[in-house]
Amino acid sequence: MVRCSAAIRFSDDHFQFLEFYAILYWMIVIGTDVVETYLADHAGHKGIKAARSQYQAWLSIVVGADWRNPEEVKTSYPKASILKGSRVVFNIKGNDYRLIAAVQYRAGALAIRFFGSHAEYDRIDAETA
Repeated sequence: MVRCSAAIRFSDDHFQFLEFYAILYWMIVIGTDVVETYLADHAGHKGIKAARSQYQAWLSIVVGADWRNPEEVKTSYPKASILKGSRVVFNIKGNDYRLIAAVQYRAGALAIRFFGSHAEYDRIDAETA
């Protein structure tokens, strides 16, 4: 929930301030620079344009999501892997790339922690990345 303020002018020198609350129905995504840096560093590699396109499609869906628990993530992404510590692994471009995110369901926030090829993913610990 977000607190918002608005001012309404009644006359030249009188204002009435109103306070209202709005419920956010979108996910805040943090760490998109992780993916953008990876894609820029690998520009020209085979499949990277398709990976960018798939990532952008994923991002559009996530920003519009209102996930409140891991089951809702699985409803949107049946092939996502739910890990300990509120971590989720998403497959991008089939299974060629992996994206690891830490999700704070109550806050409506998702932090991208890792983006890389499947081979790069196999060399890290997804629960601590």
